[in-house]
Amino acid sequence: MLLLVLTLLSLVGPLATDMYLPAFPRMTEEFGAGAPALQLTLTSMVAGLAVGQLVLGPLSDRYGRRLPLLAGAALACATSALCALAPSIPALTGLRFLQGLSVAAGVVISRAVVSDLADGAAAARMFGILMALTGIGPIVAPPAGALISELYGWRGVYVALAVLAAVSFLGVLLAVPESLPRRRRQAGGVAGSLRSARRMLSDRGYLGYTLAFTFAFGALFCYISASQFVLQNVLGLGVGEAALVFGGGAVIVTLSASANAVLVARVSAERLLAAGLTGLVVSTAAQAVITVAGGLSLPVALTAVVCFSVSLGLVFANATALAVGRVPYAAGAGSAVLGTLQHALAAVVAPLVGLGGDHDAVAMAVGMALMSALALAALGLARSRGHDLVPA
Repeated sequence: MLLLVLTLLSLVGPLATDMYLPAFPRMTEEFGAGAPALQLTLTSMVAGLAVGQLVLGPLSDRYGRRLPLLAGAALACATSALCALAPSIPALTGLRFLQGLSVAAGVVISRAVVSDLADGAAAARMFGILMALTGIGPIVAPPAGALISELYGWRGVYVALAVLAAVSFLGVLLAVPESLPRRRRQAGGVAGSLRSARRMLSDRGYLGYTLAFTFAFGALFCYISASQFVLQNVLGLGVGEAALVFGGGAVIVTLSASANAVLVARVSAERLLAAGLTGLVVSTAAQAVITVAGGLSLPVALTAVVCFSVSLGLVFANATALAVGRVPYAAGAGSAVLGTLQHALAAVVAPLVGLGGDHDAVAMAVGMALMSALALAALGLARSRGHDLVPA
């Protein structure tokens, strides 16, 4: 039950990101806005996720995990309901930032709870299971969002998110005990936690694994922010077909993460991470070359999605376990810095990819390849740990 509730808490953020994507083209017509304006609502939420994690993760080290989880779920319910009433793109953009702040609690603190309960290969396995279950979100989100928006418009999507947030609040209330005893809590509030963050960033192992995760997520967000335009406007798929392709990629990520949870008992998390990052570079570089040369087709795009998704399943769980495992003295802050960098980069990536326009795939393909290459380079930093600080 605890794992299921942690999964639901982790799911609300991805669902809030993905469920309204199939409605992007129709929202541009309703509001009379272009792709960059709609993608700004995506950027705004991701920025809220980044800021929220930076604040809430350290606070959970100071005050425990349960109270911030309850507050975040309650606020997520309220902001999702307000998003459903947004009268304009600027209003929706502001509300999406607040929504991101609120759902950040579930994203960052769920990782900290896992770190409280396990370490090493056991933590990698738990993260693998959690991420495999969380992978249900991207699978369900596009077709569910497409169906809801067809029946009730895009505002219905936010009503559904408000209901999910309310359910997650009840789940925390009934099934999530406090996992951080008082004797292990950090003193000094946010300022003390920021000092811990500076200490963590001097640890090359933590920084390298965190950057590997961050840039891999940047590659994913290039795909998330532009895929519906590419699939519908460039490759000619319908709304439902594009949602199925997007959801199919999420199925593959989930299966890959599930396989990783088994493999990590036999193969080191670092070797699995290296294999995943190598797969990211190869698949995205090939797609970029073909796209720039004008040869992008549906078979090429589908092949790239499959290879990219398999690789992501090996990257996220292992990079998270290795990074947070380096800083057991401040798991909340460690999870927060990872999540903040992840979503701060995503907030920058989305509008840059949007500059390519509604009918172009080059920006997405090149962005994915660049982010993947940087993720692989970050692994080299993690492996050069000669001058790390030794955690107290």
